[in-house]
Parts: sequence; structure tokens; C-alpha cells
Amino acid sequence: MSNSSKAPQGQRSVMGFDFGTKSIGVAIGQELTGTANALRAIKARDGIPNWDDIRALVNEWQPDLLVVGLPLNMDGTEQDLTHRARKFANRLHNQTGLQVDTQDERLTTAAAKEHLFASGGYRNLRKDNIDNASAVLILESYFSAAYGE
Repeated sequence: MSNSSKAPQGQRSVMGFDFGTKSIGVAIGQELTGTANALRAIKARDGIPNWDDIRALVNEWQPDLLVVGLPLNMDGTEQDLTHRARKFANRLHNQTGLQVDTQDERLTTAAAKEHLFASGGYRNLRKDNIDNASAVLILESYFSAAYGE
């Protein structure tokens, strides 16, 4: 499989997406540090984002790789939202030409809410904050799985 990435594996910039039908959280992270930061949430209509907004973020941050969170049931089986997230990942590849990986995102929303509440109470639990924090956790779990941390 050819990789059009500019940076070698382990040193890539990676953009993560927390797919949702109304909102898609976006984060940017670095493989080298294994850390990520929230960017913003993109509004979606029935799971379809404004692709211009997505392309603008990709053009601004120039990631080498994209990662989409895969919402699975707790037992690991797929659900309707899983298939929709896969479709979003395919469209993301078609829209950007970049490699797109998926990452199991079970428990990321609960963990994101817990983290946000701990750092700012209820007022921190806005939907955009949760989606973005989930995107950060998806990326960080992707780095942990890839590099066995």
C-alpha cells in the first residue's frame, strides 16, 4: 500500500474525527508525542458535513493521516452508526486524497465528559466541547494502540 505521507511513520501529524450525525469533532495530534489538541466541531446534517469546512481544516493543518472514530457496541459488534462512520471515512478519503484509518471509540464520549467535568464543571459539558474532547481521545487511543504505550 503506498503512503503519500510527507513525514515518516512515527513523526506524522494526524487529524482525528469524532463522527456524529449532527456534529463532527475534530482534533490534531502528533505521533511523536502521542498527544492531541481539540480544533473545532463541524456541523453536520444527518451525518453529512459541509465538506468545504473539512477541506479548509485539512488545508490549514496539513495532516499526513486522518483517523475516524468507529462507534461500536460494547460487545464489539457494529451498529448503524458504525456503518455511517465508515461511509464518512471513505468520503473523507475521496475528498482529501489522504489515508484514513479508523479507531475503536468505545467509551470515549463518557471519558471525554468525565475529563471536561473535572476541568470545568457542568458549563464545560457543551456538545462542541464533548465532540472535540472525544476526537482528542480517539487520536490518543490510536497512538497508544499503534505504539503500545
